[in-house]
Amino acid sequence: MGPHPAVAAIRLAVRRVLHDILDEHTRNAAEHTRNPGEHGRPPGGPGEPGRIPDAPREREPSPLVLVACSGGADSMALASALAFEAPRLGVRAGGVTVDHGLQAGSDLRAAEVTLRLRGLGLDPVESVAVTVGRDGGPEAAARDARYGALDAAAERYGAAAVLLGHTRDDQAETVLLGLARGSGIRSLSGMAAVSGAAGRYRRPFLRLDRQTARKACMAQSLPVWDDPHNTDPAYTRSRLRHEGLPALEKALGKGVVEALARTAQLSRDDADALDAWAGRAEAGVRDADGRLECAGLHALPPAVRRRVLRRAAIDAGAPAGSLFARHIEEIDRLITGWRGQGAINLPGRVVARRQGGRLVIRQG
Repeated sequence: MGPHPAVAAIRLAVRRVLHDILDEHTRNAAEHTRNPGEHGRPPGGPGEPGRIPDAPREREPSPLVLVACSGGADSMALASALAFEAPRLGVRAGGVTVDHGLQAGSDLRAAEVTLRLRGLGLDPVESVAVTVGRDGGPEAAARDARYGALDAAAERYGAAAVLLGHTRDDQAETVLLGLARGSGIRSLSGMAAVSGAAGRYRRPFLRLDRQTARKACMAQSLPVWDDPHNTDPAYTRSRLRHEGLPALEKALGKGVVEALARTAQLSRDDADALDAWAGRAEAGVRDADGRLECAGLHALPPAVRRRVLRRAAIDAGAPAGSLFARHIEEIDRLITGWRGQGAINLPGRVVARRQGGRLVIRQG
């Protein structure tokens, strides 16, 4: 008799991601062998002075994959699947839990999570305490602190990847939040299955619903912790989860979550194609001094032109998370609706102005 269907589903999702990580690890190792760089063979051929005999090549260590675990059902299901699949594929597996310090007893809860992760056989395992700031609101500040801690842990242990337990339900919520911001198709693309520097973050559960993860925990008798922030109406995502999405399903019928997740993937494909187009177009609208030519920008399709403008603003120092559609529209009017208007102030003390047929975007 095989595992519970929910357990089988989460293991399959993790197994697929681990196969991808192993394939990338093998390709990188092969590339390093072909191009060892400064650590490769010293100058001089056989019999030449100064040549050091080849040393036996050390076997490439197996990749380490970490799971980010809060102790909730999604991440505990992910941790259990990683603990089961990793040894069968020759992958080392560890875990990290982040203590945000936002609730009484959070340090004790983090300690409990580390014990559970070690009980699953994960190693290394650690709890990282962070200080949550205020920039961007409580949810954004906590997210920034969390990813900062995960990035540091991945660097510290030399991890090939960090697995995150975001589900299809989380994806649907992200799409709706992007829609509410009115930030364009990129916001509607939700969370990527692979993201971060060098593809560090992997989300195996984006095609699985939250209930599947919870059932998998129940089937394996895994204790889980339900974060009270997830039901606190003070948080936007919590209101969306418990009020907004149920209202949409009541009005439109079941299947809203699945439809929003499909929208995310379709939007991501379109956004990726447009971003690539904008990257190629940008080189053609910059003059010898690197300034943007307004005439060349005006000739571009609006969707491409606005991507060029957004990229230029970010390169100048505007924080991507604070740069909204209205900011880009104001810059765009310097191109398409020029009436001698003054400079546009952007987040990060970045200023955009039109000068002699050129668009100048820089700090100060």
